[in-house]
Amino acid sequence: MHRMQVDKGAIRFVIGGANVMCPGFTSPGGSLPEQLGVDVPVAIYVEGKEHALAIGLTKMSTSDIVTINKGIAV
Repeated sequence: MHRMQVDKGAIRFVIGGANVMCPGFTSPGGSLPEQLGVDVPVAIYVEGKEHALAIGLTKMSTSDIVTINKGIAV
């Protein structure tokens, strides 16, 4: 499973049931794999944490996440 990383600010929202938004991946502390398409299963990790925060399907490609930087990513 591919690994995507969000910044620490996303923790409380994702635990509360929110979708993971694009800015969580593009801000400092976030990181994306080189190239993923739409509807790819991914594990969501948080900067500095060992275990996954969530799993889900991408709603945009990683290139769209970086360029659009708005809306639901996973």
